Amino acid sequence: MKKYLKLLLIMLKIGLFTFGGGYAMIALLENEFVIKRKWINNDEFTDMVAIAESTPGPIAINAATYIGFKMGGVLGSILCTVAVCIPSFLIIYLISLFFNAFIGIQWVAAAFKGIQICVIFLILSAGIKMLIKIKKTVFNIIAMVATVVSMVLLSVFAVDFSSIFYILISGVLGLSIYFIKLLISKKRKGKDDDIS
Repeated sequence: MKKYLKLLLIMLKIGLFTFGGGYAMIALLENEFVIKRKWINNDEFTDMVAIAESTPGPIAINAATYIGFKMGGVLGSILCTVAVCIPSFLIIYLISLFFNAFIGIQWVAAAFKGIQICVIFLILSAGIKMLIKIKKTVFNIIAMVATVVSMVLLSVFAVDFSSIFYILISGVLGLSIYFIKLLISKKRKGKDDDIS
């Protein structure tokens, strides 16, 4: 019970103080679960982010579900998923009750401008940390450079290309490389068997 309460409180805290969506949450999740509590390691965290990004639904909820399942099974995943959603649900619900009056308050508008800058930093920080920690294989470097170059070129020429396609293309390339390596290793093993 103590473990579930701890998971609940941590996810409530993360859900309450994460502005800017799931990408901004990545830094908080890493700090809480990799650095502070050491519940998962860096490689598992990177894999979790990749899976959470490539599966349907918001990255924050998917990541919370994964962490909850890893730490507390099905009940933990349900608890973490609900806990990470509760703060934003309540805040948005309260704002919706008096939205027009709320958005007209000057100090609220100023606060949101400051939060926007913070969100950009959090997303950039999470991206740089993941870039530093990712394994520097030829495939990873080529895929990253190709993605960055294509994103910049498509942005410059104002071509509408969904980020979903980048994820799908990278996934297909990763699977292709995996199967090519598998075929090569089977051929080598077959040649070694013929020689012996």
